[in-house]
Amino acid sequence: MSQERDRATDRLARMLGLVSMGLGVAQVAAPGAVSRLGGVDGSPRARALMPLAGARELLHAALLLGGRRPADRVWTRVAGDAMDLAALGRAVSGTQGDRRRRVMAATAVVLAVTALDVYTAARAARRRSRPGSPEVEQVARRGMNLHAAVTVNRPRREVYRRWRDVENLPGFMAHLESVSTTADGRSHWRARGPAGTAVTWNAKVVEDRPDELISWKSAGGVVGVTGSVRFADAPGGRGTEIHVDLSYRLPTGRAGLLLARLTGEHPEQQVRDDLRRFKQVMETGEVVRSEGSPEGTRALRQARQRPARPVPPVRSSVRASVRSARSARSAH
Repeated sequence: MSQERDRATDRLARMLGLVSMGLGVAQVAAPGAVSRLGGVDGSPRARALMPLAGARELLHAALLLGGRRPADRVWTRVAGDAMDLAALGRAVSGTQGDRRRRVMAATAVVLAVTALDVYTAARAARRRSRPGSPEVEQVARRGMNLHAAVTVNRPRREVYRRWRDVENLPGFMAHLESVSTTADGRSHWRARGPAGTAVTWNAKVVEDRPDELISWKSAGGVVGVTGSVRFADAPGGRGTEIHVDLSYRLPTGRAGLLLARLTGEHPEQQVRDDLRRFKQVMETGEVVRSEGSPEGTRALRQARQRPARPVPPVRSSVRASVRSARSARSAH
């Protein structure tokens, strides 16, 4: 039912876009005729401003006819309606007779269209605030609620044990510099943040169900992290499914998040890269590396791909030094 209402709202918005297109074409092509029809002053100033109003209507039309969710842009028409009503209000006070009647008729038409615009914009606003809507999901993403998953072709118990030893995590999490455990069961984390910043925090495990679930939360530090990793048997005996859920608060806020996205270091992408590297570690014993990607799969590196090249040969002077060192050792 809600989807049908959404489609009806978007159809109404597109109809308003067609209205803007027709009015804009008329105002640009025949500004004098439109001025006279609306009873607006036919002075050179009015004729000069009419094409600008037409260009504005054409912009409304482009916004409403060129998007998948046009109702979200109807507010632009509401703003234009306010400008038109203000202009018509000034025109009414300075006219009389037949011209005044034409201005009043134009004002009534604009008021009716304004009511339709406001109604459509209000429906779009309710849609944006509805739970489960794309806009609400976008807000959630800004709040750093992340989810990622991968399937590893290894037994669930083995996968759980490898992950549970948190000191193993920097081996496949490229943004982590170190993780160390303390006597009270907590762990100290140090990671690289956006723009080369370093962040640290302490964490403690709040729930641990062997071979099924590990959940944790940060305890102190500038980074707030709450997360869980779930382990489940993959269908068809294909190993283990790993599901990671994180609530992540960057100390630099939204500005840091934007910078991280632009540089390919968004936390969601980092988690996905980490899971791919963990899969490689579990299935092959090591992270697959190359001369062009020494840290393994990483989004920023993938954006700078180039053909693989052999490692540069050792310089002659270096080779000579190595031979001299070997000769000295053999002489002893």
